[in-house]
Formats: sequence, structure tokens, C-alpha cells
Amino acid sequence: MDLTNLKNMIPDYAKDLKLNLSSVLTPDGAPGLTEKQIVATALASAIAARNETLLREVEALAAEVLGQADVDAARAAAAIMGMNNVYYRFTHLVGNDEYGKMPARLRMNVIGSPGVDKTDFELYSLAVSAINGCGACVASHEKVVRKGGIGADGVQSAVRIAAVVHGVAVALESKAGSAEARRAA
Repeated sequence: MDLTNLKNMIPDYAKDLKLNLSSVLTPDGAPGLTEKQIVATALASAIAARNETLLREVEALAAEVLGQADVDAARAAAAIMGMNNVYYRFTHLVGNDEYGKMPARLRMNVIGSPGVDKTDFELYSLAVSAINGCGACVASHEKVVRKGGIGADGVQSAVRIAAVVHGVAVALESKAGSAEARRAA
């Protein structure tokens, strides 16, 4: 994977992110994960990070490694967790057990039939849930992923990918905001 274009976009003050990006998106830097899992986790994380520039670059990387089913699964994980993380974070944070006992009444069929290996889909969902800050979802997906055969090193690798991808999105947003402010002045 060629990360040169993306790394060149990252501001100098975020040099650590450039270095981390080079590391976490490689098999050596993401122990316990396959190349496909690394790239699909990065794609789901980029979608969740909501930065158009980052997403475009990660999609280009994904096109080199992933088939359409894997791309669709990463997108589906980001989308469904966009909904679930809000709902389940509420039920966890509200401090009233009554809500946790109520049926969610939200369609989540893609979780049961994601079109790719279920453990892989859960891994992408775990990364997105970490970005979105839903502790209940993180705990739930971590259990499923571990039962599916991914060890602690793989789980940590997925969350490290999510963290770095999200950090890059923040740096790119900051850079874009600074450029916009200079143009307005």
C-alpha cells in the first residue's frame, strides 16, 4: 500500500500520526490481523471519522486489496454502528436500567448476515464503536471477535488502527480549517 499521498497531507505538527499510520496499516504493525482485516478496518474507521479527504485516500488503498463484499461490509459496519452506538451509549449512560430491558426496535439484520466472515464484520464494528465511544458496543464486539478466534493482539491492532485513522481525520480537519480561516482573513 502506498501511503505517500495521505502522509503528505498530514500537517507537520502531526508527525507522530504520519509515523503511526505507516506502522498500523502493515501486517508487522498490526499483529493478529490479515492485510484484508487491516485495510477494511481502516476503511470502516475512515468512514466513521467523517473526513472526505481521508476517506477518499483510504478508499483508494482499499481498492488495491479488498473485493466489493469487503468494501460493502466496512461501509455497513460504519453505518449500523453510527446508529447502534448512539442508541446503546444512551442506554448505558442514562443510568436507568429500565431502558436496557426494553427492546431496541431497530433493524440490525446486517449484523447477522454481513456478506463477509462474521468475525471480520464484528472487528470493523469494534473499531467504529471505539471511535464513536460506545462502551457497551465495544465490550460486546470484543467478546464476539475473541470467540471468533482473534486474539488480544488483533483486537488491540484494530483499535490502534481506529485511533490513528481518527487522529489523522482530526489533523486534516484542523489543517483545512486553518486554510479556510486564512482565506477568510
